[in-house]
Amino acid sequence: MAEREARHGGGVPADPRGVLRKGRAFLDLFWDIAKPEQEVRLAATENLLRHLRDGGEDEELKYALRRLVEGLGATREAARPGFSLALAQVLQAFEEIPLCSVLEQIQEKHNLEKVKKKLVRNAAFGNFFGVMALFQSGRLIKDQKALLESIQLLQQLAHHQTHLRDLPSKTLVDILSEVPETVFEEVLFGILQADLTSAFKSPENLHLLLVGMQKFPGVLKPKKLKKLFGSPTIVNEENIPRLVELLESAAKSEKKDKKLPSVGLDLLQVSLKEGAFELFWSEAVENGLFKEKSGPVSYMCYRLLGSALPLLSVDQLQMVLKGRVMQHYGEHVVTTQLPDRFKFAPEMEAYVDKFLTSCDDPERQLAVMIGFSTLTNQGYPVVPSVWRVVRHLQPVALQKYIDWLKDMFLKPDLGCCLDFSTNRQKQNQENKNIAQHKIARLRKWIIHRLMSIVESPVKKEESLVMDISRFCFFHAFFETKKKTSQIPETNALMSEPLDEQAHSLAANYFFGLLQTLNTLTVLGDTAEAAALREKHIHGVTADGKLWIFHLVEYASELLSSEKYVKAVKPFTKEQRDAWERSLQSVKNLQKKKSKSDSAKLFAFQQLLLLMAIHLFKNPSETMDLLSDLLNCTERAFSKEPKKKKTENAEPEWVEVIVEILLSLLAQPSLLIRRISNSVFGRICPNLTKKGLQLILDVLDPYQDQDEESAVVVVEESEKEKKSAQDTDDDESEDSSDDGDTEEENDSEDEKNEEVDEDFRSQLINVLQAGNAVGEDESDEELDDEAMMALDKSISALFAEQQKRIQAKKDEKDRIRKEKILRRDFKIKVLDLIEVFLSKQPENPLVFDIIEPLLQVIEQCMSSDSDKQEIDFLQKTAHIFTNSLCRAKQYCKRVDVLQDDLHTFVERLVKKACKHTDSSVALYYFSASLYLLKVLKGNVSDKSPALPVPLSKKQTDTIPQACQLLSTGCLDVERVTLIYQQALTQFLSKRNSALTSSMFLDLFTRFPIMCKPLIDILVKSITAGARQHQQAQACLLLQKVLPLRELKLSTTKEEWEELIRESISQVTESLKVADKLRVKAEKEKVARSLELLNFLLKTVTQQKLHVELMELDKVLVALNQQESIGKSARLDSLYWNVMRWLNYTKPKKEKTANKPVQEAEPLKRKKKGFLPETKKLCQDSRLCAASSLPSSPRPADHHAPGSWTCRAEAEQRTQELGCFCSAFGFLPAGGSVLHHMGKGKGNVMLVAKGCVCPWLFMCLCNVFSQMA
Repeated sequence: MAEREARHGGGVPADPRGVLRKGRAFLDLFWDIAKPEQEVRLAATENLLRHLRDGGEDEELKYALRRLVEGLGATREAARPGFSLALAQVLQAFEEIPLCSVLEQIQEKHNLEKVKKKLVRNAAFGNFFGVMALFQSGRLIKDQKALLESIQLLQQLAHHQTHLRDLPSKTLVDILSEVPETVFEEVLFGILQADLTSAFKSPENLHLLLVGMQKFPGVLKPKKLKKLFGSPTIVNEENIPRLVELLESAAKSEKKDKKLPSVGLDLLQVSLKEGAFELFWSEAVENGLFKEKSGPVSYMCYRLLGSALPLLSVDQLQMVLKGRVMQHYGEHVVTTQLPDRFKFAPEMEAYVDKFLTSCDDPERQLAVMIGFSTLTNQGYPVVPSVWRVVRHLQPVALQKYIDWLKDMFLKPDLGCCLDFSTNRQKQNQENKNIAQHKIARLRKWIIHRLMSIVESPVKKEESLVMDISRFCFFHAFFETKKKTSQIPETNALMSEPLDEQAHSLAANYFFGLLQTLNTLTVLGDTAEAAALREKHIHGVTADGKLWIFHLVEYASELLSSEKYVKAVKPFTKEQRDAWERSLQSVKNLQKKKSKSDSAKLFAFQQLLLLMAIHLFKNPSETMDLLSDLLNCTERAFSKEPKKKKTENAEPEWVEVIVEILLSLLAQPSLLIRRISNSVFGRICPNLTKKGLQLILDVLDPYQDQDEESAVVVVEESEKEKKSAQDTDDDESEDSSDDGDTEEENDSEDEKNEEVDEDFRSQLINVLQAGNAVGEDESDEELDDEAMMALDKSISALFAEQQKRIQAKKDEKDRIRKEKILRRDFKIKVLDLIEVFLSKQPENPLVFDIIEPLLQVIEQCMSSDSDKQEIDFLQKTAHIFTNSLCRAKQYCKRVDVLQDDLHTFVERLVKKACKHTDSSVALYYFSASLYLLKVLKGNVSDKSPALPVPLSKKQTDTIPQACQLLSTGCLDVERVTLIYQQALTQFLSKRNSALTSSMFLDLFTRFPIMCKPLIDILVKSITAGARQHQQAQACLLLQKVLPLRELKLSTTKEEWEELIRESISQVTESLKVADKLRVKAEKEKVARSLELLNFLLKTVTQQKLHVELMELDKVLVALNQQESIGKSARLDSLYWNVMRWLNYTKPKKEKTANKPVQEAEPLKRKKKGFLPETKKLCQDSRLCAASSLPSSPRPADHHAPGSWTCRAEAEQRTQELGCFCSAFGFLPAGGSVLHHMGKGKGNVMLVAKGCVCPWLFMCLCNVFSQMA
């Protein structure tokens, strides 16, 4: 051990030659350490340590240290940290290596005084990363001498700020934070005293002092601080100006990193420790840093605010959150709404989120939430109403925050808000009641904030959710007349009553809250709640009752307390009677306990409650629907026997429900849409054909839309009301842009407006009546009275014309809006179709949906291509494909419908054949396959026989044969005829909408159809309309023949005859193949060869008796055409086929020598690194120079050549090989090859088994210059 330390300390240079003889594996580790990929660097470091530990010698360790020290100053940036980390790991693993000796090597190798000027940067980084390696090894703190020298080296490096910036000072701080107090006092304080004394001269020195004060309070006491710079504290009135300058400098230096300077956070902590935080914040931050309106300085203040939150008390938080920093932050958030502006709000949200996560004090949490909620822009808080940080609040803090929100809603206190207005808002202020405007905006935010708390994932109890829901409902539809303890919402009176618009806004938000409650998971920790959550039941409380039911009960309580509360829109007697009937019906339904009708009972309760609570919002529009629903409820659950249906009989209750749901879907409410889908999903087992037809009539593109238009108009008015209520005043700044757009549209309409001949004739008549235009030209001018009369006439005429133009525009706009709303209504109705298909896939009514969906798809394919139309088409196609055609379940009771379904299949296939659009024909064809699946999957009362009798051997070999070839209710002969006609048309008609993928789907899904249709495929190989159809016939036949079911359905003789006939048809097709000039002809030959490959493989493997002489002749003749050889694909397919006929592909002969061209002069070799061949034969050259024999090492070696033509290169290569073999440079079996490159004269020679690559290269140079 002592000898090893002496060797390392002596600085004896390592002998690399011994290391090199070990092999390149060890040396390659140092190359990998310098790679830019971090994973490669780490793996190389681990391998190096393993190699040195497992048997590394002293020479290897010395070499490793030398290489690692050299790499610290590498030019590549990724290499420096790699070598630094590797050096740190080596020093940590081998503690016997003295750190001082390594530091000496670093300073000697990267000497800043002796290095050239252009290499100063690399030397500076070499020293810096060397110190980093010593520090990361974990041994620097233990070695006081090395620690002292490292600190001094870092102090020297601090002067090279142009290269290292503040890296030395940061590293010095990191080292200082790890040093024990005794070591700092005894060793480091002396050399750091100068830096500590000049703390107020640079941010780095101030940071060093602040870290020392926090780390070593026993050393840097106030007395010692006073000796250092004349003040016992850092934060005082005298030092404030200098601190502001240093913070500004630090902020600008961290501009690119977008993070808080470390000196700022440490200064904040020291100010708290010294009890001078209020002075620091008010004087240094708010009155000092904000004097200079600089972006980096402002962002540093915002980061200081966010970082200070976990460190402050409640009083300090309140002070900070009401100061100028918060106000500036609010202005920044409001004025940086454009997408290309830097937004600090996400970063501030992260600070608040981190604080609320780590803070356990509810009072401090509440102070922060209230502070940010009172930062308002004209009354509207800056933070979003759906601020997600609320999820970290403690239950106590959450409850207090909700109480504060409700108090602010009832008694808005603008005085406690930190309110501001932007410059544009100040300029646009009109003579209006600013206070009322601010209160309205604040209340709007609060009601949305309360609603979002219910939606947030914060842990909450049912009582809290119910409290918020009652509060929102009460102030949306009721007002307090007198306080009462029975209704908690009446205990606090409003300081400013709500106007009609505020009530309407609160009502809209309340129905949004209902939507949240409808999808809310069950709350609570009880066993009942856990059981409901396991069943994935939503929208109910722990007792199993709907949230909306509790709110209806609360509304009933309010309506019965007329002495204490009054409704904003009082009910009429008829409306009140409907309300009472609805509640009584719900209670009656809850008393019924029938497992068979449980879904039906729940659906009626949900719908009754929804319609009842909608009486508060739209009483006049809801009354008719509610009345129909109540009557329908009585009929649906009445015990009277059903009457026989007559023409004038009343519709079934389910049909009435469907009409009500369609009416509800016309309203722009997500809550209504989801409840309608939920209700329909529960009643769809009772759906009748007429009820389904009501839904399909809405989707019918060819039916008159009169009734639908009436629904649409209602929906449009509702949307306009909602948009008018939800529009925020402060967001009206973009209205000018919208106005400009409308004006541009108007101008475009005017340009496109055709000239109105009636208007032109009227204008001419007016001018003629005023004598302004006449047949006889005269120089007489009109008098003033005539001119005035003429002006009035012209003005009146133009005014009337403008009204007509505007009326036309309004009519166009109305039609366009109605079209959009009608399409939106149809998209909603599609939800009902999707629900029915998913809930009732086995219902026979599914068959009635097929054609209406196909009509929608067909009509959308040929209509406008706007986004809404595309969405409608995509949704319809998705439902048709996934919910219908690919459904795993289908109707199992089609015995009565067999004939109708077969007729339906025929009708669908014929429409697919007649269509001109392949994409539409695909949907018709897919529908026919769905019906085939239904027919085949049903078991008929009559047990059908198999279409093909199976032998006993086949049945015993494959037990599933009967199941695979069963037909169910399918009439194979009838269906076969249908698809034979379709397949014949596809292969005989030039422009057919059918495609091969359709029939391939038919064959793979229904193999029973293969045998009846395969004869058409075989004949069409030659009888197809064109080459394309013949190629498709070959393709389909190639896919069909390997099917196992086809083999099962045929006898051995039939199978052999099928193969024979197929080969014969392909032979005849190849006979007429011309010179393959047309792409279609090439495709036909390629498909024929692919089919032949399978056929010949089958003949060979199954040993079938098929005559192949004619085919042999045709194929041999086909090879005579040059087109086969020119196409790589055809050539490969051709010889794959010929392989089965015992032909082998001949090798291509070498081309004849081309005339020798003049050789280009040799290119001058580039200077630089040695090629790998010279590196590998380094030992051979050394041995030759010292007259020592070199041991032969046969290997493959490369050398360049410079011949201009292939023939000359081949000749010279042969001569070179003979020469090398004759003189023993190549062993037995060795050879010389050449590879021609793309460039002129670019030849590479390869010596196989060369024992002396250096002499081989010399010979290559000699032969390259020979002409």
